[in-house]
Amino acid sequence: MRMLLATAGSRGDVEPFAALARRAVRAGHQVRLVVPDRSGADLSGLDVVSMGVDYTALIEQQGVSVAAAIRSYRSTVQPLMRAVIIESARAAWDFEPEVLVAHPKILSAGLVADALGIPHALVEIVPAMTPTTSFPAAGTSSRDLGRFNRHTYRAAGAGRAMFRRDLRDVSRLLGRTPGPAAPPSATLLPISAALLERPTDWPETVHLTGSWTLDRTGALSAETADFIAGGDFIYAGFGSMSSGDPAARAREVLGGIREAGFRALLVTGLGGLAVPPQLHGSDVHVTDSVAHAPVFAAATAAVHHGGIGTVHAATAAGAVSVLAPFIADQPFWGARLSEKGLAPDPIPQRRLTADRLSAALSGVERFRPAVRTAAQRMAKEDGTGSALRVIEGLP
Repeated sequence: MRMLLATAGSRGDVEPFAALARRAVRAGHQVRLVVPDRSGADLSGLDVVSMGVDYTALIEQQGVSVAAAIRSYRSTVQPLMRAVIIESARAAWDFEPEVLVAHPKILSAGLVADALGIPHALVEIVPAMTPTTSFPAAGTSSRDLGRFNRHTYRAAGAGRAMFRRDLRDVSRLLGRTPGPAAPPSATLLPISAALLERPTDWPETVHLTGSWTLDRTGALSAETADFIAGGDFIYAGFGSMSSGDPAARAREVLGGIREAGFRALLVTGLGGLAVPPQLHGSDVHVTDSVAHAPVFAAATAAVHHGGIGTVHAATAAGAVSVLAPFIADQPFWGARLSEKGLAPDPIPQRRLTADRLSAALSGVERFRPAVRTAAQRMAKEDGTGSALRVIEGLP
């Protein structure tokens, strides 16, 4: 099959699609991947087309502040989303795929699929599109609202309405009368059942496949490998969560780790942590990035923001997570892990102090058995294989 995979966002939005693309290529399919620039994901050897947007630059310029995004909506956010909507449509139109697999940010996916007369699959990286009474839409409420949970899924439709003009332009580009597109033939959630049980009120076309991950290997620098070999340590990193005062956050994080009696491996990422020289010591190793799999496999615990990619990686490696959620779906995963007995209660990043973190780290061993059981369950999953079988079976 000729498959077009299109995604938008940061590294956590791109890596699952890269993993699926590699699996599809190994199965003999012709795959083109449409992605933003500079995501940080390994795309080597894949047929890749840029959609001409750079989410990393956006994060570097204004962090992950919702207020900043609102202030820069007309100057930055709207033009970026217009490029995502239109350029992904152009790429699909040029490639003429037999099936289209798209991230929810690719709002034009249904229009393109209709124009080409092909099926398309929606990929919910996090559960925010398909209504259920089991839990609220990720990114809305972290509390269970019971029967009112279904209403929280209306937020996704409201977001689509903001880009009506761009979608009309796509319809004209495709020679199609403006109007709503057909719903996806399937919805795929690259999430492990060890973290989220499939709701019974989801339609049969919605598939919880297991995570889509690249090969769980990765080289470490000699310095990082030496530090890991030196004894028990805590990983702490917040990925692309550039927000607030990263130096003050590093002081609290390192203070909590030291207070709990551990060494610290601190990952600065895109600005979540900034470690002043006076905090350095023989018990601290600072780096800008690491391969998650070998680090988490050796770590006593992983302190992180709670993005679903990091949650999957830590749990699969058997590391207990201590979450400090910032935005979006992160509070949702904090609540889910706590409910399942896989992690202590999350500490919202604005309330992250040395004392709170130390208390959480001192109790991580009681979560270890549940995390190991979850890791064993995840090891038996074949997320990309399950997803590919659904895609291959689309009418």
